[in-house]
Amino acid sequence: MQVVGGTVKGRKLIPPSDRSSRPTSSLVKSAIFNILRPEQVVGVRVLDLFAGTGSLGIEALSRGANWVDLIEREINCCNIMGRNLNHMGFSDKSKIYCMPVEEALQTLEEAYQLILMDPPYKLKTLDPVLECLSESSLVETGTVVVVGHSKRQDLKSDYGDMIAVRNRQYGDSWVHFFVKGRTTW
Repeated sequence: MQVVGGTVKGRKLIPPSDRSSRPTSSLVKSAIFNILRPEQVVGVRVLDLFAGTGSLGIEALSRGANWVDLIEREINCCNIMGRNLNHMGFSDKSKIYCMPVEEALQTLEEAYQLILMDPPYKLKTLDPVLECLSESSLVETGTVVVVGHSKRQDLKSDYGDMIAVRNRQYGDSWVHFFVKGRTTW
């Protein structure tokens, strides 16, 4: 498990000490950031939901994001995430919220330009989270929402004004890209 691009490319991340988290594979992480254009990452505010050990948020920071808020409910993962952010030198560009995603969506107030999520595959559906997110002030026109999920989970083509503009399959993983208020990007 390592950072695949940017200023700290190749640096190893501390893995979870148990099975409370399933880290995003390097293949999927690399694919996500190869699909995103630089202006969708560089200089933007990022929200990493179901952050696990912080892999996606750290990748965004390595590639030039200004700030990342990371949401994770498992205390063990939050501790590892803090160590990973410190190890990469990104503690001053991030904040960890150790709470359920649903609670964070009601707590956070500022809008993000990029939202990343790769939730546990054991979740039966992502619809409630995506619907809540689409109705929140955290997503503004042009916000890109990237959702990694199991091929066994079906996503809708839109959640309110968040419209699916692209999707890709990588083995058992699917990645969907939604953009608020646009059908193309």
